[in-house]
Amino acid sequence: MINRLLPAAAVALLALSACQQKAETVTATADDPQAAALANRAPVELPPAITSTKTFRCKDQSLATVDFYANNKQVTVKIGDAVTPVLLKAEKAGDPYKADGYVLSGTPAGITLTSPGKPEQACKA
Repeated sequence: MINRLLPAAAVALLALSACQQKAETVTATADDPQAAALANRAPVELPPAITSTKTFRCKDQSLATVDFYANNKQVTVKIGDAVTPVLLKAEKAGDPYKADGYVLSGTPAGITLTSPGKPEQACKA
C-alpha cells in the first residue's frame, strides 16, 4: 500500500513544482478623493461623559431624573415617567441649561427647574 502512495505523492509534488507561484502585489491605482478634506479637517471632539445621575423630588412632588455631564454645558432631564430625556444646554459652564421651554440651574445636590406649563420650582436630591 505504501509502495503505491509514494509514486502518487511524487507525481503530485512534481505537478505542484511546475506551477509558477507569484506573490500577490497590491497597489493603489486611484488616489483617495477625500484625502485633502480628511487631512484638513478639524479634530474630532468626543461627547462628554456623564459625571452623575440624580433623581430629585420637586416642590410639586414630581420626580425629575437629571444626568450631569463632564463639560458642565449640558444635562438631560426626564420628568416623571417620561421615556425620552430632554437635552438642555448652557452657553458656558455655570449658565442655566435651556431647551424647549425647560430651564434648569443648580448642582447634583439641588436644582431649580422650570418645565413647559409649570412654574419654576426647587428640587432636592
